[in-house]
Amino acid sequence: MMTPEAIFIHFRIIGILLIGLSMVHLIFPSYFNWNEDLKNISLINRQMMNIHTFFIALVVLLMGILCLCSTEDLIHTQLGKQVSLGIGIFWFIRMVIQFFGYSSELWKGKVFETVVHVLFSTLWVYLTTMFLLNYFTDVR
Repeated sequence: MMTPEAIFIHFRIIGILLIGLSMVHLIFPSYFNWNEDLKNISLINRQMMNIHTFFIALVVLLMGILCLCSTEDLIHTQLGKQVSLGIGIFWFIRMVIQFFGYSSELWKGKVFETVVHVLFSTLWVYLTTMFLLNYFTDVR
């Protein structure tokens, strides 16, 4: 098992990673050429893409801030443990989606896309592991 001190350091790293990940969402519309690709769908679907992306980015940002500003509470309180369980389940589901929700045609045989797939797969495993490890680690 991991010590509370080690989990503390990992949560600080995770906080920085999640804040960075939330900022990456800002480039999605231009990087993925949404103005062109989404122009043929209904207004509601186009707006839902933008609004849902914003709220995903916001939730990820808030998770990052939580990890940086409430690290001790996440590790040492019952509420922090429960929050860690919920966040761990969230990232576990995201990890499963990485493998079963996206077609491998999106990255197989493409160097950049494969690197991104591997990096994000690794990130989802790391996030899942750390939050669930915190939940299951008794620090008393």
